[in-house]
Amino acid sequence: MGDFNLALVIVAIVVCVLVFIFNLYLLVNYQHPDDKNQAYFPKFVVVLGLSVAAISILMLPADVANRQACQHAIYNGACNLTLPMKDLWLAIYIIDAILVFFVIPFAMFYYEGDQDKTVGKRIKSALMWVIATAIICGLVLGVIGKVDFTVRHLSSSTMSFPSTFQLSSSQPCIGNGARQCSAYTASPSSETTWTMRSTFPEYVVALATIVGSVLFSIFGGVGIASLPLGLIFSFIRRPKAVITRSQYIKEATELGKKAKELKKAADALHQEERSGSKGRKWRKNKKALEKELLLLEDDVKALEEMYPQGEKAETTWAMTVLGYLAKLILGVCGSSGYCSLRILLLLPSACSYCWGDDAWWGATLMNSFLFNVALILLCSIRDGGEESRVAGSNYRLKACYDLKSTNVN
Repeated sequence: MGDFNLALVIVAIVVCVLVFIFNLYLLVNYQHPDDKNQAYFPKFVVVLGLSVAAISILMLPADVANRQACQHAIYNGACNLTLPMKDLWLAIYIIDAILVFFVIPFAMFYYEGDQDKTVGKRIKSALMWVIATAIICGLVLGVIGKVDFTVRHLSSSTMSFPSTFQLSSSQPCIGNGARQCSAYTASPSSETTWTMRSTFPEYVVALATIVGSVLFSIFGGVGIASLPLGLIFSFIRRPKAVITRSQYIKEATELGKKAKELKKAADALHQEERSGSKGRKWRKNKKALEKELLLLEDDVKALEEMYPQGEKAETTWAMTVLGYLAKLILGVCGSSGYCSLRILLLLPSACSYCWGDDAWWGATLMNSFLFNVALILLCSIRDGGEESRVAGSNYRLKACYDLKSTNVN
């Protein structure tokens, strides 16, 4: 391996470490306070999934640089000494699919499992769902895991090497027989389709790409359009002025009453839990209570914004006003950019932002984290394939382009 590839390996290792550290920083700052010092396995899955998604996008420039390392070599076989990018692409995509279809569902079902059950029972319950997913994927592989190749049957006779070149576009074949040696002039009857069973890595990549494309068109399109609108509506619904102390006391009293009602509902659920009556109705009421608690937290934060307290109350209110102005500017710029792209018929295929589930700074629950990570992983495969097709049509250098050029039907 030459010095260029050695430098590329060093850069790749450094980038992977930085990506891992950045994703760990996101997890620490976005996680909900209730998830601190617990749920370590789902947290590891979140950091690993985000890192794999980022690396799958960053591998494309590494692929180009790796192939260009031997482009101007003066000895034969130089490209055989470069990094095995096709194997690395397959490894990344297989890890991606394993995380999406098996590891993340297991982590979600384990995290959402009944806390009163033992660890073994929670693992068993989560494994049942994972096994069901594996059976479905296996059935899909057996039914539609095939590759179609369109080919033409061409043939030609032989002759001694001529002293003058006698072939032309009007006579592309040797001799005057009925042989068909040119794909341009061959009859349609020479075309046929070969159907072959796809290999498991190709099937995994194709399945993840198809699912990712569907989800990207839904969540990516909704996200890129709704995020600027959400910022603008947030500015419209902003607190217009600081409320008085009497208004603050009145609103705080109402929130206190609501908190007491939610506490009574929580005590009732705990009583039903102790009695052993934990059916579907109990789980439904628990989900509704959790939703009401989240809404109560939002109301408390909004009340604190409208009535800042402490020695730096004026500074806090000024920062709040500047924050809403920044949301308005970002929302207008985002909406203008999106409309410009649509007018110019430039589809945002390179956009990797997907708005799947609620993700808030310091208030994101682990199940929302896991759902968003699965969505990002699927969409990263789609984005990587789109970028490889664009770059592959220009350079024809990348192993990812060769890998993505297989159609699975």
